[in-house]
Amino acid sequence: MSGATDLKVRLVPCLDVRDGRIVKGTRFVNLADAGDPVEAAARYAGDGADEIVYLDISATPEGRSAVREVIERTARSLFVPLTVGGGVRSCADAERLLRAGADRVSVNSAAVERPELLDELARAFGSQCVVLAVDAIREGGGWKLRTEAGRRAWDQDALAWSKEGSQRGAGEILLTSIDRDGTGLGYDLKLLEEAAGAVEVPLIASGGVGVYEHLVQGARAGAAALLAAGTFHRGELTIPGAKKALALAGVPVRMAA
Repeated sequence: MSGATDLKVRLVPCLDVRDGRIVKGTRFVNLADAGDPVEAAARYAGDGADEIVYLDISATPEGRSAVREVIERTARSLFVPLTVGGGVRSCADAERLLRAGADRVSVNSAAVERPELLDELARAFGSQCVVLAVDAIREGGGWKLRTEAGRRAWDQDALAWSKEGSQRGAGEILLTSIDRDGTGLGYDLKLLEEAAGAVEVPLIASGGVGVYEHLVQGARAGAAALLAAGTFHRGELTIPGAKKALALAGVPVRMAA
């Protein structure tokens, strides 16, 4: 279970990027401009973020890989790990992102379409470089998969896929609740708890953070890392404030020196 260690919980701002700009919406729609990714990444790193996630959300629908030039500029401004996703369909795509400055690559749609991609990436670069992004939506009594930034529905259980992905070589699962994304209602704690019990690799919680207490709840549900986007972009929450709240709640975090 990913939450059953004494490792420090990581705080991870997420930059969803389209056409070179950060965008943020609700449940993956109604996207609005939220700033420049290079400036935001540098600011979050300076504020004490443990890691930055950069997702080019239009790459897969447009049939291309993430924009290398923006990644290179973002990576140059950072001294914390950078995970990049968007349009990764092969080891060659992943290698381009790693050469551009990414520390890890995130895969989603292409891995669902061809699960062997995870095995190939893990063999080529090591599991520590491979993050499987899983976008889950409530359906019936469980959660089903969506890909292509939520546009494509799959009749496949999201938790079963998370487990398979980890067994194939993903070193971490970035689990997003589409139902909670951008709502400010908090993480889907039942989803997190069940996922944490199903996979043996660390879990990144995503979707729904509105107040600091939601981060605490995510950590207690078993997440090894806590991702948030809109509340950070709008300045409603801050990295230092989040870490203070987590520490006060007894959640082990890395505090700024």
